[in-house]
Amino acid sequence: MQASVATKNALKYVLEAIPNERVAIIVDEPSLPVGDAFAEGALDLGLWTRLVILRPGKDVRREIPPEVSDVVATGSSDLFVTIFRESERETPFRVRITDLIHRCRKYRLGHCPGITLDMLTEGALALSAEEHRGIQSSAQRLMAKLVGAKDIRVTSPNGTDISFSVAGREFFTDTRFDWKTYKWGNLPTGEVIVGPVETSLNGTLVCDLAVGGIGPISSPVRIAAKDGRAVRFECSDKNLLKRIESALSVDGMARYVGEFAFGLNKKARLSANFLEAEKVGSTVHVAFGHNTDYPGGTNNSATHMDFLISKPTVEVTDAKGNRFVAMKEGTLL
Repeated sequence: MQASVATKNALKYVLEAIPNERVAIIVDEPSLPVGDAFAEGALDLGLWTRLVILRPGKDVRREIPPEVSDVVATGSSDLFVTIFRESERETPFRVRITDLIHRCRKYRLGHCPGITLDMLTEGALALSAEEHRGIQSSAQRLMAKLVGAKDIRVTSPNGTDISFSVAGREFFTDTRFDWKTYKWGNLPTGEVIVGPVETSLNGTLVCDLAVGGIGPISSPVRIAAKDGRAVRFECSDKNLLKRIESALSVDGMARYVGEFAFGLNKKARLSANFLEAEKVGSTVHVAFGHNTDYPGGTNNSATHMDFLISKPTVEVTDAKGNRFVAMKEGTLL
C-alpha cells in the first residue's frame, strides 16, 4: 500500500479527521519519512497541516523542546500525531509530551512511538477502509462479551499463570474511540484494552515474544508479581534483564500493573518493533506503569512497559461468579 494512503485511512477511520480541521504532526528526524507520509495524507484529506520537526538533541531526551511547547500552547490544533524513535529509555519523555497535549481543551492524538515506514506499506497500518471496519467490528464483539467482567486469569503453555481484577474498569479499543471520553491512542491500532486494578496482579508472567520499547526477544522473561507489583525478574539474557529492570525502576509505581490487552490486527508482524508486535492477533500483553488515561486508572508512573505473551488462554469471571473462556491458546472464542 502507498504510505500516504495508509496515513489518510488512519486519520479518517481512527482519528475521524474531517476536511478543514487542523493537525499538528510532531516528528523526530529519524522518523521524518513517516512524518512526511502523514503530512501528505492529511493534506489529501483537506486538513490544515503543520509539520514540527524536533531538533537533534541528547542521546536520551527528557525535556520537552520549545517548538513542541509552542505548537501545543497555541491551542489551535484539533488533531496531533506524535512520531518518535523507539527507546524504552525515552518513555518518560513521550509520557510528558502526551500529558502536555492532554491539557488542550479539545484534541485527538495519534501517538506513534517507533513507527516505521514499512508499517504503512506492508504492516499493521497498511489497512484499507474495509480492513479498518473489520478490525473495529471484531473489537466491538469482544468488548460486548467482556461487559461486567470482574476477574481475569491468563495461562499459556510457556508457564504464564496470572490473575487480576478488572472490577469497575471498562474495556476499550484503540481501533475506534469515543472521542468525548478518550483523547488519544497508538497508531497502528488493533487492541482491546483495560487498566486492571493496580494492586490485584498475582502469579507468574512469562513474556516470550517481545518487550515494549525493546522489540522481539530471543530469551523468555519471567516476572513474578504479588499484589499488583512485579517483585522478581528472570532472564538468561542479562543485557535484556538489565534494560527491563532499569526501565521499571524510574519511580515507585513503575512496577505496578497498568494494562492488559488483546491483539487483533491480522496484518501486524511480530518481527517489527513493539508498537506493531503488541497488535499481533492471537496474543495478549500485560504492561507495568502509567495508566491514568485509562478508565479508572490510577498508576501515575512516568513510564510504561509492555510484555507480550504467546498462545494465551483467557478465562473471565463476572460479578455473579459466571465463568467463560474468551480466548483459548490464542484463538478468540
